[in-house]
Amino acid sequence: MSARAMLVGRSAELEDLEGALAEAPGAVLVGGEAGLGKTRLVREFGAAVEGRARVLVGGCLELGSDGLPFAPFTTVLRGLVRDIGIDGVAGLLPRGAAGGLARLLPEFGEPEGDAASGQERARLFELVLILLERLADEGPVVLVIEDAHWADRSTRDLLAFLIRNVDTAPLLIVVTYRTDELHRTHPLRPLLAELSRVDRVRRLELARLSRADVARLVTGLQGGEPAARTVEGIYARSEGNPLFVEFLLEGDCDELPESLRDLLLAGVQRLPEETQDVLRDASGGGTRIEHALLSAVSRLDDARLTRVLRPAVAANVLVVDGDGYAFRHALIREAIHDDLLPGEHTRLHTRYAEALENDPGLVPSGRLWVELSHHWNAAHDATWALVSSWRAAGEARKALAYAECLAMLSRVLELWERVPDAAERIAAEHAEVLEQAVAAADDAGEYERGVKLATAALRAIGTGEGTNERRAELLMRRGRMYHQMARPGFVEDLQEAVRCLPADPPTVLRARVLSALAQYVRLTTDIPMAREAAAESLRIARRVGDATAEADALSTLFCVDVDYDGGDSLLDEVEAAANAAGNHRVLLRFAVIKSHFLEGAARHEDAVAVARRGMELAREFGVARTQGAFLGINLAEPLFSLGRWDEALTVLRQSLEQEPAVTTRTSLLILAGEIELARGDVEAGCRRFNEAHEIMEFKTRWLKTQDYFATIRLEARVHMAEGRPAEALEVIGGVIANAGLPDDARFAWPVLVIGADACARLGEEAAIGGVPAFPLIEERAAGLCTVSPSQEAHRLTYAAYAARVRGAETLAAWDAAAAAWRELERPYELAESLLRGAEAALARGDRDGAAERLERAGEAARGLRAKLLCDEIAELSGRLRRPADAAPLGLTPREFEVLRLVADGQSNRDIAAALYISSKTASVHVSNILAKLGVTSRGEAAATAHRLALF
Repeated sequence: MSARAMLVGRSAELEDLEGALAEAPGAVLVGGEAGLGKTRLVREFGAAVEGRARVLVGGCLELGSDGLPFAPFTTVLRGLVRDIGIDGVAGLLPRGAAGGLARLLPEFGEPEGDAASGQERARLFELVLILLERLADEGPVVLVIEDAHWADRSTRDLLAFLIRNVDTAPLLIVVTYRTDELHRTHPLRPLLAELSRVDRVRRLELARLSRADVARLVTGLQGGEPAARTVEGIYARSEGNPLFVEFLLEGDCDELPESLRDLLLAGVQRLPEETQDVLRDASGGGTRIEHALLSAVSRLDDARLTRVLRPAVAANVLVVDGDGYAFRHALIREAIHDDLLPGEHTRLHTRYAEALENDPGLVPSGRLWVELSHHWNAAHDATWALVSSWRAAGEARKALAYAECLAMLSRVLELWERVPDAAERIAAEHAEVLEQAVAAADDAGEYERGVKLATAALRAIGTGEGTNERRAELLMRRGRMYHQMARPGFVEDLQEAVRCLPADPPTVLRARVLSALAQYVRLTTDIPMAREAAAESLRIARRVGDATAEADALSTLFCVDVDYDGGDSLLDEVEAAANAAGNHRVLLRFAVIKSHFLEGAARHEDAVAVARRGMELAREFGVARTQGAFLGINLAEPLFSLGRWDEALTVLRQSLEQEPAVTTRTSLLILAGEIELARGDVEAGCRRFNEAHEIMEFKTRWLKTQDYFATIRLEARVHMAEGRPAEALEVIGGVIANAGLPDDARFAWPVLVIGADACARLGEEAAIGGVPAFPLIEERAAGLCTVSPSQEAHRLTYAAYAARVRGAETLAAWDAAAAAWRELERPYELAESLLRGAEAALARGDRDGAAERLERAGEAARGLRAKLLCDEIAELSGRLRRPADAAPLGLTPREFEVLRLVADGQSNRDIAAALYISSKTASVHVSNILAKLGVTSRGEAAATAHRLALF
């Protein structure tokens, strides 16, 4: 090993990387300031695992503020093709799927069309993951992504996707980045924070070298023991940065440079002048540059260029990297480039741009237009910067790199006023550029920016002749983006889009806009508008013969008026239309609709089967970790109903790891929280609610009923578990105030059941906003139409709690509820109904009946590991085991139970909640106890109980 190849002070970090590989799959995020040896570390690790693992390396490229979409993954794929060939790569993918990699590497063919959907992007991500996992099936794989601080948005998205979704294959992903580059608003910062919370992700922060390590490094580099003064001087000036140690050793340690820039340039300035000139040329091309491109820019032939660069390679300023060169450290390139005078800077980037214009083959395919945009912009040539940015936007769109497409289109818009003939140069008007930028922002999820661009585009287009379709498309996109941000205005935009399109002649666009209007309006209380829009969309779709539009319209129409009692025939029609369309988005939407319908109809096993098939279909289409994540809701919900909670939690965890859309994520969090709460983890249930609340302001009329009411349901259940029924009632006010939302009864009944339970515990004190609560809940319940077996079971449960509030006999009501839940095979609700029935039986003095119900309730609750329910069952069982006549001092069994709670220091309200009686009844019992014990206060009663050791 040469002296310069030494690695000191990093044994612990190497052990961490080795450990991560042994435990793969997983990821290690390696951070550190510039010069600490991140690249050196991962190369040493790569050499150490050679023969045990395949190491794939790709680096992010610095092009100023420009992004080069998927640059490190293109490098990895190109190296893999060199290694195993095109056929070898194709053989690792599903049959016929290799063409999807064309968006990363042209060797796999031509991408299908310029316009690409989010589903195609998801499929590309899926293909990359499949490729890496199949490689890892043959042996461990280490994927190294270097310099992530320069990563473009698409690279960050794909990297995050891989880290979150690698399953069981021995794949280790190592990411390096400069911590000193991460300013407060750097886009990598939030990603690192998110990834740090993912299982199997480690953070590895490189520290500076200790004095002892610096001494070892200096010894190795000098080939002998250095003087103590030399080590002290270098350690003091380098502050333990190994790169600076090397630079300082190359100079005169007695005359240390005054600035970091001088330090970095010192080694360069000792080189021949012609070598320095070429290094200045090379600095304009980034940290790595191809030999042919540098030859063209420097205007030196191969032989002379090689001769001129040899001193730079010998001095370790440059290193040979494949068919090109790389600066030993990016800081050297930056120092050289920053040292250029303004005129030199402009002329250099002009030469780069001209060289690439003359010979596009000087850079790998896919980089040409982005590099031209960068160099012409750096050269302050607005015309050619605009033209190349326009072309780069087109290439980014084909590569499914929406954020980078938006960045390039934004540059076009910024340069527009500086190029008088801009429209002629790119054969597109300013408004057309705005329209494309709106589409890119929508696809990239940059909704704030997209809304502003759409507003500007609508102004630019105006309302003249021939603008209707363009305005409708923009209004539809802006409305969708408003909805994604949960902001008002989305209905108005969609309505205006419909008005832009005449009913005659009918068009596919009008059918699409009407379907979108119906889909979003159905989330509000204006169901008639949604129904009318969906029906008209269906008529148009059938008239123009568009199968996809017809399937969309039928799906929306079905959702507007979901009928759990007789909806099968319409569902069959939707299925036939979806199959006829053959569009995988439509087919997956049908899987969502059908599984949701079946669960609502209490056909839980069927819902599980349909949701599983939908997830398999999503996997087949390459979108298992996007649309498949949404189907995870519809699979977990019936599993929850059936009491298969472990399976449900696994599905929810896997779906949450996909980082789905906010509305999807909210539903997943709420379901997970309900299961964790039922399992007795109140803290986890509360945490899930808070996470959901942070993601979006859910208390809005624009969310689906199931999101809004389910979130309220979880919050209310948390309050009940914490013994705060009054707070639960205040939360339930949101459901009482929002009647008439779609699928109202399905999602309102479970919340009203909680409300009735809270009223039973609080008695006369039950209130919502200072108004007696029970009449409000009764009125809301009376307005619900019960149309499915599960809704009927919830209604019976509600009726039993309501009877308790009124002070009526409840045993028959609880037995009716238990019978309904037993018929539906819902173990948790069955156990809860049996427990309440046991309490009612015991209150009547039917101890045998109470015991029989408790035994069945306990069996179901223990099978679910429903701790909260198990605790209640155990408490009631303890009371039941005590003989009926065991109460001393002339107290009745119920008074004895009340005295036990008084001795614990509980108030009448607490006692009422614990024993499911009203506060007034609890007060009567306490008065009777005081009289029988001959005492005048609760404190004296408690003291008597303790003195006699009654409990």
